[in-house]
Amino acid sequence: MSSEPTYVRKGFGLKAAVQDTLTADYDGQLVDLLLAREHTLVAGEVTIRLAKEFGFCYGVERAVEYAYQTRLKFPDKRIFLAGEIIHNPHVNAKLREMGIVFLKPSDKGFDYSGVEPADVVILPAFGVTIHDFETLRAKGCVMVDTTCGSVLNVWKRVEAYAKDGFTSLIHGKYYHEETRATASQVEKYPGGTYLVVRDMAQAEDVMAYIAGSFAGGRDAFLTKYAHAASPHFDPDKHLQRIGVANQTTMLARESLAIGEAVGATMERVFGAEHRAAHFRTFDTICSATQDRQDAVNALLAEPLDLMLVIGGYNSSNTISLAALCAERVHTFHVEDATGIDPETKEIRHRALATGQEVSETSWLPSTGAIRVGITAGASTPNNKIGETVARVLLTRGLDPATVV
Repeated sequence: MSSEPTYVRKGFGLKAAVQDTLTADYDGQLVDLLLAREHTLVAGEVTIRLAKEFGFCYGVERAVEYAYQTRLKFPDKRIFLAGEIIHNPHVNAKLREMGIVFLKPSDKGFDYSGVEPADVVILPAFGVTIHDFETLRAKGCVMVDTTCGSVLNVWKRVEAYAKDGFTSLIHGKYYHEETRATASQVEKYPGGTYLVVRDMAQAEDVMAYIAGSFAGGRDAFLTKYAHAASPHFDPDKHLQRIGVANQTTMLARESLAIGEAVGATMERVFGAEHRAAHFRTFDTICSATQDRQDAVNALLAEPLDLMLVIGGYNSSNTISLAALCAERVHTFHVEDATGIDPETKEIRHRALATGQEVSETSWLPSTGAIRVGITAGASTPNNKIGETVARVLLTRGLDPATVV
């Protein structure tokens, strides 16, 4: 019988062995130059300002590194990945090139029907649901768990809510892998309940229901939030005791505001003693998300002509960064450098209002001094940031190779 462990959370001790490959795949020379010059690059009349905190966070680096370690550890085994390792198309493409097979979603979790005991399955940085985890454990295959520590902290909070009979009110996107995994933690306790709200507007629905003023009453509320709540959720029963948590990559200030507003509503409706006994809230935004949002706010205090936010269109923390930037300056969320065409002067970007990709020309003035701010989501590697900087310079007729 094999002595190979079937659950691995701390890698295989192969960090040094994969480091050169990771550096070759993801490091960026222009980013190194920006860092060496206090996050500032001047070429002709173009000034590039890079946020102090940007790109890959520790949790993402760890997840990607463990995937590379796994391939090196098991060169001859079939390796599967439950969804995407992170929300970056280039990183996921690299893993596919390494022969890692991405499992497809099913009605409940991912489709593990093709996984056999001899196989290896990587769990992504977002984590997987309890159902997924138990399914894999029953298979007996090797599981390499790259779930981010910040996500695990939220899970512990939600589990504690369920244990104490509180409904977990989760600020997040109900369809996001992380939020699905977080919500599933309530299943550890009989009657565990959750409700996911996307933003303050949806939180206001919750507050209106608590106050007895939600239009349409119980049936209308259940219809509106059927997709975002536990199957047995009953607003009359389960909005009496609430614990607030959040998807770690949401806009931090909105998560805090939702927690404060819901608590204030419970106090107004039921009294201060009820709030003290039946309401809990904690800031579970991860430190990397907070650091990147803080760094963007600091950069936006400077005079900037536009902001470029680089990262996957399905990356929640990147979308949050773009939303912050758009409040202060003209902002373009590009998936990568290919969104910028120096020849046609066109930019393809994700429109904040619709979430759809749109194209614009003349986005970058052809002459005159201009200051361009740049940041990137926590799943964006440095080489993709550097390539984007290069295309900005090329759009202005400047050769990145001459920038020294």
